[in-house]
Amino acid sequence: MSTAPAAEFSIALLADLIRGGVRDLVVCPGSRSQALALAVAAAESGDAVRLHVRVDERSAGFFALGVARETGVPAPIIVTSGTAVANLVPAALEAHEARVPMLLLTADRPDELRGIRSNQTTRQGELISTFARLVLEVPAPTAAPASTEPPWIAGFEPDRLARTALQAARGTSERPAGPVQLNLAFREPLSGPPLGGNVSFGTETMTVPELFGAARAESERGTELAVPPGMGASALDGPNPEIYVHDDDVRTVVIAGADAGDRAEAFAHDAGLPLLAEVVSGVRFGREAVTAYATLLDDPELGGAVERAIVFGHPTLTRHVPALLKRDGVEVVPVDPHLGRGVEHYDPSGAARVVRTVSVGEAHDPRAGRQWLGAWIVADRALREARSTVHEPDLAAALAPGYRERSDYARAEVAVMREPVTRELLAESVWRATWPHDRLVVAASRLVRVLDGIAPPRRIRVVANRGLAGIDGTVATALGVAAVSQSADDPRQAAGTTRVLIGDLALMHDAGSLLLDPEEPRPRIQVFVGVDGGGTIFDGLEVAATADRDSYRRVMTVPRSIGLRELAEAYGWAYERAATRSELDRIFTAPVMGPTIVEVPLVE
Repeated sequence: MSTAPAAEFSIALLADLIRGGVRDLVVCPGSRSQALALAVAAAESGDAVRLHVRVDERSAGFFALGVARETGVPAPIIVTSGTAVANLVPAALEAHEARVPMLLLTADRPDELRGIRSNQTTRQGELISTFARLVLEVPAPTAAPASTEPPWIAGFEPDRLARTALQAARGTSERPAGPVQLNLAFREPLSGPPLGGNVSFGTETMTVPELFGAARAESERGTELAVPPGMGASALDGPNPEIYVHDDDVRTVVIAGADAGDRAEAFAHDAGLPLLAEVVSGVRFGREAVTAYATLLDDPELGGAVERAIVFGHPTLTRHVPALLKRDGVEVVPVDPHLGRGVEHYDPSGAARVVRTVSVGEAHDPRAGRQWLGAWIVADRALREARSTVHEPDLAAALAPGYRERSDYARAEVAVMREPVTRELLAESVWRATWPHDRLVVAASRLVRVLDGIAPPRRIRVVANRGLAGIDGTVATALGVAAVSQSADDPRQAAGTTRVLIGDLALMHDAGSLLLDPEEPRPRIQVFVGVDGGGTIFDGLEVAATADRDSYRRVMTVPRSIGLRELAEAYGWAYERAATRSELDRIFTAPVMGPTIVEVPLVE
């Protein structure tokens, strides 16, 4: 039986990716990529991977981004040639800036079809080369002169490619995680044997699904993947600079932006320092966490007294943080484990001292800073109580002996339940309804800033694409998060719900991602859509006060209307509407059975 080199190569590459820890793959149907796609289908039939099929490459990219955010492992995206590859660029850019592992397996024409205007052929190996961790142009495998030789070109063996790509995507001490592209040329026949036959594995002969199962078993035994010399980024061997908190008289705050990681909260706790954690940081919890940090940074007794700021992650939600870091007399210490050449660090001051790690020195006594920390916590508690939308019933009135008092209480309670929904009520309600085993995905809408100003400290897993803070891809990212978190081995995690807090304009940008594969499990996901006409996030900018109102409305607010009920019906999602506090409460107390769009009309 003759073989197809494209099929043999695809099987070998996928098996090596599985050995390297890959468990999820995203496939977009296409012609040039068919051998790879069929190999993944065979791997799925052997229970070696989870296959996610998406018809839109842009959605597929952000779906894979969500998977990687949840697991820390890239979910390879398989696409055909041409504009299919270009549609991966937005997600790849976010992966680059947010430092999320991503692997693009892009099918391409062989060398003889390039440069002659052959159909669906462009310079697709150059589309992300300026920011990718690695881009490799892989020549088309060809029929070997001897049957015992593999049909691929020396130097581009599948195991070598898989190990190199995964290492670069996951990052090293020199470079952070990010996007990698293997641009894979294929000649016809584009698929065929041995996908339907047997293959050799060591001294054994087995079916292709059995081969993938064996590759997964080998991975789960803990086999290490060594990076071949000369193809991957090397680790940086050098000093590991640290800053020790010895000088207790220096008024210091810890700032946590997006993707800060638990190390930010742990350090603030050990040092006894105020933790100014953005709500998207995932570390707004613990006794040191400060919710109303943006307001308090304007307080001359608190923000005005800061002398040092230790920064984790990527702060993006306020202007107060960069203003503090650019202020004279404030020492800025960004913490970044990646100190390789060309790596960008968060440094609005332009003169920060970047360090790999921070730790608390043995001589440090966190009790010495209690007055400093206490001042932040007391002030923050007062602001949180003033801003909270939580309704506390008047129990004294409810238990009063007089009819009039009880009647007044009942009328007041009914009025509260009929309250229209504000941004603050929606944001805080979603936050309080989310638990550690759930996931909360927040779009780049006005709602994320509202949530940042009122969300009390809670240990919640928050996901937000703040690398570039783009409005696109939120639904797809959330679906990726939901798909893998709800298939986790831990039953507590698998029972969770993914909630999305998003504006109507952001939803319109990613409406196509609502299309689900009928052969995949339907996730428990609630998309709460704050409907305000779109674009109100710009109301806080200078342009809102200086521009002509008609021009501002025309080009900045871009008001649009969309039938969310009809949209949900078209994509097979459940639909609910919550225009009052009681309707919102009802949704949070009901079980989540599947994908649901919740329309929430907002009032100012």
